[in-house]
Amino acid sequence: MNKIAQLKSGAICYTIDRGVAESGHVPACKAGDVSSNLTTASTRPLERTPIPRCAPRAAFCYTRAMPWATRRRFFILLIIGSVVVAFFVAAFYSTLYRAPSCTDSIQNQDESGVDCGGSCAYLCAVSQQPPTVLFTKAFQNSGGRTDIVASIENKNANAAAKDVPYTITLYGSGQSFIQEVSGTVDLVPGLVTPIYVSGIASGKQTVTRAFLAIDPLAPRWFAMTADERRVPTVSTTKFSGVVSSPRIEAVVVNPTMNAFMNVRVIILVRGPKGDVIAASETILPSIPAQGQATAIFTWNSAFPSSPTAIEVVPIIPLPDR
Repeated sequence: MNKIAQLKSGAICYTIDRGVAESGHVPACKAGDVSSNLTTASTRPLERTPIPRCAPRAAFCYTRAMPWATRRRFFILLIIGSVVVAFFVAAFYSTLYRAPSCTDSIQNQDESGVDCGGSCAYLCAVSQQPPTVLFTKAFQNSGGRTDIVASIENKNANAAAKDVPYTITLYGSGQSFIQEVSGTVDLVPGLVTPIYVSGIASGKQTVTRAFLAIDPLAPRWFAMTADERRVPTVSTTKFSGVVSSPRIEAVVVNPTMNAFMNVRVIILVRGPKGDVIAASETILPSIPAQGQATAIFTWNSAFPSSPTAIEVVPIIPLPDR
């Protein structure tokens, strides 16, 4: 009887050849030739037990019991290894893995673009009409200061944008650069919004042209099917003063149950051709709930032509998103 192999697990295997458990070729048995002595030979490897001359082509194994101390060390190492692996997996996910979001600068989830569309709060700029600058006009004052008035249209009926950045560039004769300023504007769905910037330093140069520009991809559009703002209304306007120092008063009414504070009010004065011949801005410190306040606008010089239309616009910011 020869031992074939002793496995690391403690298993010892033998084969049967002509009634003796040993290594080597084992002839196949015919039906009924194999007795229960095969089991005896496999479990009692040190005895030469007679068995039929034929034997099955098989190896017989038994496993020795692992000592308790060895098993205990094995389980302790297994537990420690599992804890170490779990620690490294948790560290990997906490430091390297970032769940997809609408602020990760990557197009993922169901987004139509980078951090826009799908389940994100913001719409993709490429799917919306860009803001349209209807006009930009400069009014040069004494003391090397220039006022700028412009008008921006949002042609999107179901999209709004808050704090959209813009730049205003002033040029002199021969397209010489004079000054550039920047600001932000809220774009309400389907409405035209005036912009008024006063006191831009232009020095002694004469401002001949002014341009307002908005990057088409700058607005962060969000869905808004109707104007959600509560906006004061203008009930009456009155032209007064003298020709050399025009004065216009506008009564602004607050129809809501809440008072308005520090409301910007812009006025556009149009001439016979429909163009803007004057503009100004004032701030109403407060408009009481269901009350009214009077906005007063004055100029230090006469209008270039007779005014034919007056437009007074209270500026109320869009709600925060």
